[in-house]
Amino acid sequence: MTAHLYWDEAWRTDSGRADWSRPHPWVMEEAARLRALGAKDVLDLGCGIGRHALFFAEEGFLSSGIDRAPAAIEAAATESAARSLQVNLDVGDFTELPYADASFDYLLAFNVVYHGDETSLRRTLAEVRRVLRPGGVYQCTMLSKRNGEYGKGDEVSPNTFCQSDATDDKVHPHLYVDAADLLRLHEGFQLLSAVDAEHAKPGSFHWHCVFETPGATAEGANHTHFAQRAGTQ
Repeated sequence: MTAHLYWDEAWRTDSGRADWSRPHPWVMEEAARLRALGAKDVLDLGCGIGRHALFFAEEGFLSSGIDRAPAAIEAAATESAARSLQVNLDVGDFTELPYADASFDYLLAFNVVYHGDETSLRRTLAEVRRVLRPGGVYQCTMLSKRNGEYGKGDEVSPNTFCQSDATDDKVHPHLYVDAADLLRLHEGFQLLSAVDAEHAKPGSFHWHCVFETPGATAEGANHTHFAQRAGTQ
């Protein structure tokens, strides 16, 4: 996973940060469901300049964020201080997260984990499962094979492409999936929902997915788990 090299430079400019300051409505909707379930500890994986990590802190969650780009964490820390928000922020590798087992009720990876190949994704997902509590929620986006960039450039690994002439992060590996790939790669998770959604740019299809880790099979079970855990602290 090398796309952070591009983003570390982008986050240092006003123009690079401009489109990444507001939380996505889909994430905001999931936050309301999480609150009803009694979730408390949340992690934004690949938090960038902190739009979602700060949003969760504002909503009363115990919020953490991690990114491989130091510039992202610097910007997020500056903004959290300006807004008097408490957010735990770290620079770190997604395939070796600096958190104890079963630390979080919820983990978000928005436009992050597809920056690499299947091997790096599997290593990251193993860490996601490790740091989530039983019945924890994993919300993520994955690039769809319906995306207009699929197949462009050099296929450096199955379904993974680099565009050597690109002027953005697509010079780094990007992994694309269809529905079958999505299920195959997320072994050990229970899929709650998946929508192949178009983002702002025409043809920019991404899977919007919500998964659950083993330990609860229904929202009611999750609610009991989170509520009981929160009540003991």
